Amino acid sequence: MENRFLALTLPRLPTDRIMRERVGRGWRSEAQSGAAGGTASETPPLLALYRNAANANRITAVCEHAEQAGLLPGLGLAEARARFPTCETLACDLEADRRLLAAIADWCDRYTPLVALDPPFGLVLDISGCAHLLGGERALMDDILIRLFHQGFAASAAIASSAGAAMALMTAGAAPLIVPRGGEMAAVAALSVKALRLEPETAALLARLGLKTVAALLDQPRAGLARRFGKTLLDRLDAATGITERPINPRRPVAHLSAERRLFEPISLMEDIARLLFSLAERLKGDLEERGLGARRFELSLFRVDGVVNRLEVGTARPLREPKRVAALFREKLASLGDELDAGFGYDLVRLSVHEAESLEGAQTDLTGEDPEGTGLTHLVDRLGARLGQEAVLLAETVESWIPERAAHWRPAATALTERARPAATALTESGRQEETALGDRTRGTARAFAGRSRRAAGKAAPSIETRPGPALRPLRLLARPEPIEASFDLSDGAPFSFRWRRALYRVRKAEGPERIAGEWWREEPEAPRDYFRVEDETGRHFWLFREHRSLSGDREIIDPDLVLPSHPAVWFMHGLFA
Repeated sequence: MENRFLALTLPRLPTDRIMRERVGRGWRSEAQSGAAGGTASETPPLLALYRNAANANRITAVCEHAEQAGLLPGLGLAEARARFPTCETLACDLEADRRLLAAIADWCDRYTPLVALDPPFGLVLDISGCAHLLGGERALMDDILIRLFHQGFAASAAIASSAGAAMALMTAGAAPLIVPRGGEMAAVAALSVKALRLEPETAALLARLGLKTVAALLDQPRAGLARRFGKTLLDRLDAATGITERPINPRRPVAHLSAERRLFEPISLMEDIARLLFSLAERLKGDLEERGLGARRFELSLFRVDGVVNRLEVGTARPLREPKRVAALFREKLASLGDELDAGFGYDLVRLSVHEAESLEGAQTDLTGEDPEGTGLTHLVDRLGARLGQEAVLLAETVESWIPERAAHWRPAATALTERARPAATALTESGRQEETALGDRTRGTARAFAGRSRRAAGKAAPSIETRPGPALRPLRLLARPEPIEASFDLSDGAPFSFRWRRALYRVRKAEGPERIAGEWWREEPEAPRDYFRVEDETGRHFWLFREHRSLSGDREIIDPDLVLPSHPAVWFMHGLFA
């Protein structure tokens, strides 16, 4: 398949933007119909935009009527106002122009996923293998230009086998043109050197030397051009003539798979969108099954008839390809948006794409209704993520740390479940697994024999591994950071008989502890060991307190290496609450 590129330019983009804001998106088609009916205004308004360049305000963009009257870009603002007093002059808004160009690029995704920006007023579309879907290259180009015209834009386009050649034709302001394969050099030969987009100094020097067209440059020895003007000139010349390929940088990633439906009549009801979505998901399921894949991230693109594109995205914790679940996730997404999703005058194109996919093997399910792989939790996380956003659904995970506030952290649940389901990268080989199994059998046999001898020697049953005491009891609510309290106690190493926390006084009725947790010595900052107590107040509430062991060395507190209680009062903290 040979590469084909369509370069699109919108030379009146700044003034078209203002006219669309004032009159409406269809102002060009309305003006044309008015002229055809003989009701057009005899004196159309003149509009020009200016910006400050080199400490002077100069005209940068003009509408068609102003250009026909003789006003051209580059003229000083004062002179333009003096010569054309009826012309309205406004300051240009480059950021608004960039946003509008990006919106048009989004709309062009209906033709090809490979759309690149060509600032300030152009786009480049890679239409390789796409033209036949709309009846050929001529039909595709006409469809783009007609739709843009009805949206209020003046546009022109060129199609060539080289992106550089198509861009050069549009830079020179050529009329809509389709260059046959291999005809790039002949098409650009008659163009001015400004089509090569050279630096102003280089273009001026070429003009003084009489090299004003691309054909004149092609007639010159390449070695001489390289010595005089550098390699950049030759690179631009080769790209424009199709000798070398000029790569484009698509603004959006290409989907792994996509399915779309073009509609003769636009739709706007959520029920219609849901039905189309389920149909598209069924089409994608077959393609995913053939490849042994499951989707991890879906994108639903809704193209409005007025050019606006609404995009909805949902992610999954595990690979997915079931149409019912895909439709359910998007229902949650649509429900979360509510009135924020504006269908305008309706959607005429609906596309469902897969942007991330992973291997997914078929699984045999049983009739017991059990959930051996935790799919119920996965479904819940996916639905909550679709409605609230995946970053808002968190899952607590343990961390290898003795310090309670560092023993767990929150992570996006979808990421955590994905890593749990994904097989380890350092999986054992089949022989390694067999050796590990054999070693485990021998170890368990030795342990059982040792336990039997111990029971016979002691005359009573020894606790098995399964009946060993579990981890120490931890509070249901753990404070993110321990809060200091004022504690009163009888013994320096005992539990307090009362404490004040958040300006409230609590009297201790029962206490349990201490539980010593040493500091993590491998950290740069030394940490004091802690003694934790579980206490109960007079009303039956249970708290988790701890006392830090510190010693003084000059003006700086350090850990006592001998764990000797300091002579100064201990530092007490509240760390959690039990149910």
